[in-house]
Amino acid sequence: MGFFDYLRVSKAPKLHVAIDKGVGHPVILLHGIASSSVTFDNVVPLLGSHHRVIAIDLLGFGGSPTPASSGYTMQEHVDALARTIRSLHLRGRITLVGHSLGALIATRYAAAYPAILSHLILVSPPVYLPGKTVLDPVERLQMDAYRRIYDYLRGNRSFTEAGAKALAALSPIKNAVEVTSKNWRAFSLSLEQCIESQTTVSDLAQVRVPIDVLYGTRDPFLALVGLRVIGRMRGVATTKVEGVDHLIRVRLAQAIVAKIENPTPPTTLIRVIS
Repeated sequence: MGFFDYLRVSKAPKLHVAIDKGVGHPVILLHGIASSSVTFDNVVPLLGSHHRVIAIDLLGFGGSPTPASSGYTMQEHVDALARTIRSLHLRGRITLVGHSLGALIATRYAAAYPAILSHLILVSPPVYLPGKTVLDPVERLQMDAYRRIYDYLRGNRSFTEAGAKALAALSPIKNAVEVTSKNWRAFSLSLEQCIESQTTVSDLAQVRVPIDVLYGTRDPFLALVGLRVIGRMRGVATTKVEGVDHLIRVRLAQAIVAKIENPTPPTTLIRVIS
């Protein structure tokens, strides 16, 4: 990290650490958009006492600050996360687990701070590619459809808040979905700046630790072409969990904990032979 990077991170808001318990190898959990650390309610009890389990609320969500001046860009999310992790004074390398938006933020953090991680786990990452880069016309339409839907959600606040409230009432995890006046700015800008406009594929190419990707076969927010692209990258191992949607229910939680305990061995480096 350069001097100016250090200054920028030092000025970033410190995030709310919702859970910090246990001793041993640190495992940091990052939730997705319109949620909080409750995302991992089914994961935390499954982790043994030999881990230090830390769940952090992302910038603008849960108990974390909602700065009026923030544009909720990927850089701002990562800077706030970096300052928070630095303040924890962790010993040894960490396992970083990100869900949905948290997966994209975790990827950028892993690329920027390679010396801190031992393992990166991405759960249900919404990897969207620019439509013009997708060859299959059906998959290209799917990419465009996601962006049109997200544009509609950002432009129709009352509809989005009502929809989130209805989803929250159906969710088996209390407060797993929350879009309110408090986090609306964080939601809409994070959606635009970090999910709709993303650099996840190039970020993943710069990660130097083993990467496990897990997702449910019934997840409506995932683009299969994006998952297929990252699944073919060096160092990435992909696990499909049958019959699971976007929420981290018990079956997906069990799969996550299994990867925390036993990371997939990294693939070999690509060799250039003259």
